Amino acid sequence: MSNFLDLITTELIRAETSQMPVTPLSERVSTLNVHDAYQIQLKIIEKKKEEGHKIIGKKVGLTSAAMQQMLGVDEPDYGHLLDNMRISDGEKVKFSEFISPKVEAEIGFILDKDLVGPNVNYLDVLMATKYVVPTIEIIDSRISDWKIRLVDTVADNGSSARVVVGNKFSTIEGFNLRTQGMVLYKNDEMVATGAGTAALGHPAKAVAWLANKLHEFGIHLKAGELILPGALSGAVPVKEEDKISAHFGLLGTVSVTFE
Repeated sequence: MSNFLDLITTELIRAETSQMPVTPLSERVSTLNVHDAYQIQLKIIEKKKEEGHKIIGKKVGLTSAAMQQMLGVDEPDYGHLLDNMRISDGEKVKFSEFISPKVEAEIGFILDKDLVGPNVNYLDVLMATKYVVPTIEIIDSRISDWKIRLVDTVADNGSSARVVVGNKFSTIEGFNLRTQGMVLYKNDEMVATGAGTAALGHPAKAVAWLANKLHEFGIHLKAGELILPGALSGAVPVKEEDKISAHFGLLGTVSVTFE
C-alpha cells in the first residue's frame, strides 16, 4: 500500500500542474480508506513544502448536511492552504490554471492563538480569533468530472485550489456569525445566498472540529493561520471571464475574475 500511496501522490501533483485529471481513486482501490487518503494529502503537502511553499492555513469541507449525504459520510473533511494559493481581493486568475473550478463563499478566521485538540469547543475558537474576513474559496477537483467519494477529495487536499481574501478584517465583537448572511454574485447576477449556520451550525464549530480532527495526525492550528470553516451555500461552477463577488454585509465583500 505504501508504494500505491506514493504513486497516487505523484499522480495528483501531476494532475494539478498539467490540468489533466485522474480517474477516481475510490474506483481503482476498494480498500483505500480515509486514513490512507489523509496520508496521501500529507505527502502532497510535504512535497510542496520541499519545493519552498509554506502552509498559511487550513480549510474545512463537507460541512453541510446535503454534501455529507451526497458522499455518504457523517463528518467534514479538511485540506491545507499554501502561500501560492492565496489571491488578493479583486485580482484576476487564469481559468486555464484549473480543471473544472467552482467557487464557495466563506467567513475566514484569522487566529490570534494556537488551537490544540482534542477538546477544543467553539467558545475556545471565538476566544482565539483575532479577525474574521470575507473569503471566496476556489475549489477544483483533480479527479475526473468531480466523480468523488470521501477518499477522493481527502487525498486531493479537500479539492482546494485557491483562496481569495478580502481586505476588511473585523473583530468578532458585534457579529453573530451563526446568522451572518452572504449573497454570492456571478457577473452581477445573484446565484446563491447563505448564512453562517450552514457551516456545522456555526462557523466556529467547524473550526473546533478541525482543531480536534488534526490532533489525530499530530497537527494543530497555529496563531496567524487563515482557517476556512466551510461554505455558506452550494458550490457555483465558473467559466472564463466570470466575475464572482461575495457580499457579507458589514463584514465586507470580496471578488475575483477568471480571465
